Amino acid sequence: MQIQPADVLEAKKCLPCEGGVEACSLNHAQEQASLLVGWGLIGDGKWIRRSIRFKNFVRAIEALNKIAELAETEAHHPDLHLTGYRILSIEITTHAIGGLSENDFILAAKIDSLLSASFPDAKNNE
Repeated sequence: MQIQPADVLEAKKCLPCEGGVEACSLNHAQEQASLLVGWGLIGDGKWIRRSIRFKNFVRAIEALNKIAELAETEAHHPDLHLTGYRILSIEITTHAIGGLSENDFILAAKIDSLLSASFPDAKNNE
């Protein structure tokens, strides 16, 4: 996988992954994550994470539900955590390979696009 800008990733579709591919190297993951708004590495570089603060609880739940619909469409599911009643944290990895794959960055780019279009008042929390 090569380093790609967010608009290129967003145009792609997540592909089924049942293993058999290598996870991204730490350097590759750092470079790719740096091209996405608000995303950073966690878990020794095996996950990407973004945390967003919404105006209120209802807006946070609306975002959570829209991200869930997107995840179903892509057949790639993030971990979603709502804390402090309006802070949504999104964590993504490819469980089948124990690290990051192109699918993770595709989903992150699509989530960014969804958030900017539907929730322009949301702010990065970190």
